[in-house]
Amino acid sequence: MKDMNLSDYRERLDRIDTELLRLFSERMEIASEIGLYKKQNALPLLDRAREEEKLRTLCGACPGEDAPAVRALFEKIMELSRARQRLVQDRQLRCGLLGEKLGHSYSPQIHALLADYRYELFEKNPDEVENFILHGDWDGLNVTIPYKKTVMGFCGELSERAREIGSVNTLVRRADGSIFGDNTDAAGFVMLLRHSGIDPRGRKCLVLGSGGASVMACCMLRSLGAGSVTVISRHGEDNYENIGRHTDAEIIVNTTPVGMYPRNGEAAVELSLFPRCCGVVDVVYNPARTALLLQAEKRGIPHAGGLYMLVGQAKCSAEQFAGRAIPNGEIGRIAGILEKQMRNIILVGMPGSGKTKIAKRLGEALCREVYEADELIAREAGCSIPEIFASEGEEGFRSRETAVLRELGKLSGAVISTGGGCVTREENYDLLHQNGLIVWRKRDISQLAKKGRPISLSRDLNELYAERKPLYERFADVVIEETDSIDEAVGLILEAIT
Repeated sequence: MKDMNLSDYRERLDRIDTELLRLFSERMEIASEIGLYKKQNALPLLDRAREEEKLRTLCGACPGEDAPAVRALFEKIMELSRARQRLVQDRQLRCGLLGEKLGHSYSPQIHALLADYRYELFEKNPDEVENFILHGDWDGLNVTIPYKKTVMGFCGELSERAREIGSVNTLVRRADGSIFGDNTDAAGFVMLLRHSGIDPRGRKCLVLGSGGASVMACCMLRSLGAGSVTVISRHGEDNYENIGRHTDAEIIVNTTPVGMYPRNGEAAVELSLFPRCCGVVDVVYNPARTALLLQAEKRGIPHAGGLYMLVGQAKCSAEQFAGRAIPNGEIGRIAGILEKQMRNIILVGMPGSGKTKIAKRLGEALCREVYEADELIAREAGCSIPEIFASEGEEGFRSRETAVLRELGKLSGAVISTGGGCVTREENYDLLHQNGLIVWRKRDISQLAKKGRPISLSRDLNELYAERKPLYERFADVVIEETDSIDEAVGLILEAIT
């Protein structure tokens, strides 16, 4: 000690200070994690009794004249730790969806219903992704095409499921700055199967498509005990040209975008080829009923669209973002909210039954856009409905009507008033039913308005009603019995849809 000079003492102090700084930083990181834990578990920020006990212990370990200084030091450290915990608790997590072209997404609404963090859409070009992942202001991310594989390279750790599937749709930035990657689509897919009652155990399964969603579906079907899993792709060994050798398939899962908005009405396969089919799953959620699901519905085959999976995977992501468990019951609750929001309300019924007025009132009550099919037909034709009938006949009018309904049926969350004869074409049912709740407005024939309605003027209404009644019954999900009051009819419809 006698050989040491002032520089030597200072070097020792510098080493001690460096170690103290390291330990202090480590302590504050732990304080941040404790603050988040307390917030997630609704625990108080200050535990005065514990702090006092800790101070007595520390002072007891350092008796003598240094005890007051030790107490003052650790009181300050505890004060700083509480401040860090408060900062963490006050700071709202920033989460969101990363993709190249996002357009409209239901993810912000779903996550707002699941937790209280901020959730934004982050639309990034490929050359922006690396900088955003590594240096962007985010705590948790969902990832969609085309970046589910790209982001894997930035993860310090991957879940076993993400490694198995080879893609990531959930990123979590940990307290130490490292990034954890997971695939919650897999959990959402399993939830969808179980919710719909479609059990792949021992069944021959066909998975349509060969992209990332296909790999995920194949992995999960096998994990659930599928008898066999075959991928059908455009250019693979098993493709749509030779699909006839798989007509014994029992479960069919569509992971392609075929049938997804705005390509409504398309289906990758015809279910008539698969007489043993007992379950159909389509990961598409817009429209609610794709052409593939409509086929399954008509054949009485259990089927499910992708909305429940969308919410299920979001729930699993939200649990990782917020660091707390979320009851599975929230999936059905939120899916139900979205179903009602996305569903069109479509009015059918005899000409002059008041559909237009009811549609307008419904639009006002629900703050929804209202569409009048006959008005759109006339606008596109550049002439009135009677003039279309006069020049093109009823068949020409019906063709125009189907074309308009094809576009209207693609909408979500709209109120649509149709012409009285739209039910005379069976193809119109799928167009309206794919995204809609069809409401039949019944009205006494004597109360029907006739002005400007060619069919009503040229035909006996009793005869016309007798022809159309079974068609209205076939189309309708809800029947509003005869009432003279528009307000009463609107009330009955609102009651039926809530």
